[in-house]
Amino acid sequence: MAPASGLDPTPRSRVEVKLVRLLSRCEVLAAARRGVGEWRLEKYVAALEVMLLELKKHPSKPAPEVLNEYSRKVDFLKGILEAEKLSTSSEKALANQFLAPGRTPTTPKERIPATQTVHLQTKARYTGEMRSELLDLEETGLRKRTGFPLDEKQSATDLDMVLQHHHSLQEKLAEEMLHLARNLKNNTLVAQNVIKQDNQTLTHSLKLADQNFEKLKDESDRLEQHAKKSVNWLLWLMLIVVCFIFISMILFIRIFPKLR
Repeated sequence: MAPASGLDPTPRSRVEVKLVRLLSRCEVLAAARRGVGEWRLEKYVAALEVMLLELKKHPSKPAPEVLNEYSRKVDFLKGILEAEKLSTSSEKALANQFLAPGRTPTTPKERIPATQTVHLQTKARYTGEMRSELLDLEETGLRKRTGFPLDEKQSATDLDMVLQHHHSLQEKLAEEMLHLARNLKNNTLVAQNVIKQDNQTLTHSLKLADQNFEKLKDESDRLEQHAKKSVNWLLWLMLIVVCFIFISMILFIRIFPKLR
């Protein structure tokens, strides 16, 4: 299978060329990023926002779907920066879940979008931080209860207990998600049936409207013909009256000649 092509292999404007280069550089920095001490990424993302606004106003701007993909990737990088500024790893992991990486590679050299790789890396890193924090809390609590340091056997046993607890939580979460998916499926089926019934009702109403329109058209034609007949009878009647008056005047003149 051939590798996926980039967003725009041949950008049509200089602004777009600069934006693609800087976007690719930001994706590389985000992939190698391990903390908030790196300041270049934040500055580069701010510059990306300015370039994106300039590109949207440019006369030779790319297609709308390409602009949307650029905006999606810039928003993703901004979300990565904002997530790293949160205080706890759980908040970071939750914020990372709501981020939407790019759908297409930025450059032709990429097989998969770099933002998707960054998304997976940050997700794994935050998950590891959460696990480390949880293990530290569990170990601290056990030390407080026992009053002396744990040996390796106890640490392994406690680790197994923590992993089992996490496994049970994951199973419970999976069951809840399955239950929600079933409810969503049922609601979708109900909505489909309602929409189907509404479509049938609408189709029936349209048929009745067409039938009523045909009947109204027939009645209009009949009324028009009746009106034409009425006008014809009235015209003939007026002609007869005029002829009668004309003949009456002639007879009157004949019978009663002008007095001299």
